[in-house]
Amino acid sequence: MLTNDYKILIVDDEPKIVEAVQSYLENEGYQVYVAYNGKQALELFTEINSALVILDLMLPDLSGEEICQIFRKHSRVPIIMLTAKVEEEDILQGLNFGADDYVTKPFSPKQLVARVGAVLRRASRELIPLAQIISFHNNDLVIDSQKHEITKKGCLVGLTPNEYKILMLLIKYPHKTFTREELIAMALGEDYDGFDRTIDVYIKNLRRKIETDPKVPRYILTVHGVGYRFGGE
Repeated sequence: MLTNDYKILIVDDEPKIVEAVQSYLENEGYQVYVAYNGKQALELFTEINSALVILDLMLPDLSGEEICQIFRKHSRVPIIMLTAKVEEEDILQGLNFGADDYVTKPFSPKQLVARVGAVLRRASRELIPLAQIISFHNNDLVIDSQKHEITKKGCLVGLTPNEYKILMLLIKYPHKTFTREELIAMALGEDYDGFDRTIDVYIKNLRRKIETDPKVPRYILTVHGVGYRFGGE
């Protein structure tokens, strides 16, 4: 058992599965929250600050893939997908949307609880990757992290390596405001040979390339007196 401080969100429309998984998880000391459809899942997700999500692919309103994409725009929370689909292509698609692991139905609740523990331990040691493809404002800005491609309104955007690193760092931590020093250390590396004000130049160039109006940015926001944060939705 890790700690009873861990909050687990189960999203599944099959009561018998939910009841079994909830019972096993609670016996291990986890705090369990349940959503039976996508709307409930999105509401709970914003309320409880869950440590991990168990997400069924087949829901009555939104698909698991849609929910996973929405979660990944705002959070790096580990996601385990439940699926009755056993084809490799379906599983890979779920992973590309940002899931960290998957369990195929039918499954043993005991096995799922073991997966939960393994994913949480891994998450505590390393960064959880974003989905391969993530988009903002109805595909106004699209990031393909595997191909290292950025598109703005359907057109490829050419970023320098340092611009790309800064943008990806801001996206991965959407609610964090970074100082210039933090951007240098985390995106460019401690051995970067440059002044902290150089970050302002990178930010100016990024805005020129990805903002519709660089003077009124919606993606790279200035937090006066502190630094910068990502504002895309």
